[in-house]
Amino acid sequence: MSALLEVSGISKTFDGFKAINNLSFTINAVELRAVIGPNGAGKTTFMDIVTGKTRPDVGEVRWGATSKSLLKMNEAQIAREGIGRKFQRPTVFEDQTVADNLTMALKAARGPFAVLAWRASAASARRVAELAAEVGLSDHTHRKAGELSHGQKQWLEIGMLLAQEPRLLLVDEPAAGMTLAEREQTTALLCRLAENRAVVVVEHDMDFVRRLNCKVTVLHQGSVLAEGSLDHVTRNPDVIDVYLGR
Repeated sequence: MSALLEVSGISKTFDGFKAINNLSFTINAVELRAVIGPNGAGKTTFMDIVTGKTRPDVGEVRWGATSKSLLKMNEAQIAREGIGRKFQRPTVFEDQTVADNLTMALKAARGPFAVLAWRASAASARRVAELAAEVGLSDHTHRKAGELSHGQKQWLEIGMLLAQEPRLLLVDEPAAGMTLAEREQTTALLCRLAENRAVVVVEHDMDFVRRLNCKVTVLHQGSVLAEGSLDHVTRNPDVIDVYLGR
């Protein structure tokens, strides 16, 4: 299977601190991957580079069947290519309903005239209902987003990303602040989403990573320290030394 995303030999230094150090990373078009590592390991900078927020000093970031360079694109172009990122804190429109949030996120022409002329249709209403069902919010579409629990806001934001029809989802610490029931639902949701796209989950919570039951990449000092199943990487003496032994 050819890679959807191929990161090759990227490095990034901020004020003398090497946040990313000759990092290479590959993910297939349909795959669930967990990325773990201690604070300062480079997890956020890695996501910043893939999404165009930060430029590496050296290296390549290639995308899709035609191996396009993402480094030649800005953040908006990269998002249109099909890379969606979910930050740790949910950013939803609190005063709008769940359905309104999803409607605003639908993939559509974004020019000023197109936006002014846009009207909800039967097709858009159907799509909103599908998205709400996909993230477990079918019974909450008329509620204001501000009334949702923390976990439900996270699912709504994932639904808003799905409205953009991404081929790669980058999800930052989805389990943080969730109840046990919400964490279980989130595990099931991420596993389901990875059945037809690539999903990268950056997470500290090892119990949550174990539930995902997927390949794990361990970052340390900006490069890949180990890769494989969770059992494989947690038996690695270097991983125990720098991350698990603390």
